[in-house]
Amino acid sequence: MVVLAASICTKGGKPVISRQFRDMTRERIDSLLASFPKLIPTGTQHTSVETEDARYVYQPLEDLYILLITNKASNILQDIDTLHLFARVVSDMCRSAEQREILKNAFELLGAFDEIVSLGYREQVNLVQVRNILEMESHEERIQDIIARNKEAEAKEELKRRAKQLEMQRREQQRRAASAGPGAGSYLGGGITGYAPVPQRYDTAPVTSARTSSPAPSSLRAPAFKGSGMKLGGKKTRQAELLDALGTEALLSEDMSTPSTPNVASTPELQAPPKDERGSLPVVTPESVHVVVRETINAEMSRDGGLNDLELKGDMNLHISDPALARVRLALAPPSTNFGPELQFKQHPNVAKFVANRERVVALKDPARSFPVGQPLSVLKWRYKGKDETYVPLSINCWPTPSNDGTCEVNIEYELENEGLALHDVVISIPLPDGSYPTVSSHTGDWALNPSSHSLDWSIPLVNAEERSGSLEFTINGDDPGAFFPVRVAFVSEGSIAGVRVAGVTRAEGGEEVVFSEDATVHVENYSVV
Repeated sequence: MVVLAASICTKGGKPVISRQFRDMTRERIDSLLASFPKLIPTGTQHTSVETEDARYVYQPLEDLYILLITNKASNILQDIDTLHLFARVVSDMCRSAEQREILKNAFELLGAFDEIVSLGYREQVNLVQVRNILEMESHEERIQDIIARNKEAEAKEELKRRAKQLEMQRREQQRRAASAGPGAGSYLGGGITGYAPVPQRYDTAPVTSARTSSPAPSSLRAPAFKGSGMKLGGKKTRQAELLDALGTEALLSEDMSTPSTPNVASTPELQAPPKDERGSLPVVTPESVHVVVRETINAEMSRDGGLNDLELKGDMNLHISDPALARVRLALAPPSTNFGPELQFKQHPNVAKFVANRERVVALKDPARSFPVGQPLSVLKWRYKGKDETYVPLSINCWPTPSNDGTCEVNIEYELENEGLALHDVVISIPLPDGSYPTVSSHTGDWALNPSSHSLDWSIPLVNAEERSGSLEFTINGDDPGAFFPVRVAFVSEGSIAGVRVAGVTRAEGGEEVVFSEDATVHVENYSVV
């Protein structure tokens, strides 16, 4: 086969980008592309047309066409296979098949075209090889990085070893000086051996014996530390050289840290602000009577369907800021039809128990007492553990289908099962085979590659009763369906899976209704498909 040119053009034949693999003038390629739309037959499913001089092998690309211009003696089957590879390269390198996106990545696309076809002849490459070539990774550079990291690790280990050795010498000299008595030191003041250990930066200065008739001369004082490390007698030691080589990283060593002084390098990490667990959940303005309902869910589902394990834990906290409202009763909503008697409740010791076949009310056992003011009180807890899949709030269906060409087509979809919930910040993480990258053909929401876990993170901002389902489809190299599991899911939600909500708040005496606020959220500890 001989490929004359590979082009992407509009429906009207205007070229967007074009790469000629044989000597052709611009007027010639413009003429061929301009006449191409007029040659497309209507009402047929053919993907090739011929003229007296050339053959067009084409494929629709949304509002554009991607086509190969070959000679008439070319093998049509090889041309179609080459065209499919061109189309996969375009969809892999561009987020969408729009003219603006094509022009934005024109330089990279033309480089990829040259890797597929050279001088008009197809090269024996696939999508992964084209991607690796364009990344231009250097094996020698990678080896040099590994060598540099190994040298750095060896230097750190040598630093630790020398620091421990010096610490042992210091402790040995102190032990000998203590056992020999205060008057057994020589005129150098260094103990029975005459060796005066230099204290490290975290040691206090040695105490001078009370029997010394005169203070030690200034020349015998322990030298102060410099920025380059510890010095003994003015000669730079091996430890000082290592400190110079490692710089501030040496301060991270556990053996060189001051026990009473926090390590400066680790302070920012300790003071890092906690992660906001609410995500994009709307903020609730608290009233004088504020109720916080928090549930956590652990669920493990099977890839073949069914539920392996489900655990739901929840608690209700009451916060009263007005002393005049300290004696109230909380009426809970009627029991949810989703959960039956297997939902176990546990009340605070001072809160009255629920009475069977009666309304559920949270109130103190002693009506004369009041709830604490100005501090939250956990008044109710509940728990469920079982394997009933009807309680799962969000179902995930991941379906990998291996192909005969060494690739795998993966279809994954989600559906909201509990319409009383609104799931925010949903992230579905699908692991990928090592060294392979997906070509996404259709998706709901956004997706991105996570380099730390080599997974595809599919993000959906909101899943509710109006937008309760979505799907994602991609193709990737690999033929092992088990490589795409476990699929992990994370989200935060408004509401309560168990249906535990406050229906109303009244005064314990008189029964007048009280304005209250409620913040009900659901958080995920572990939600996976294995």
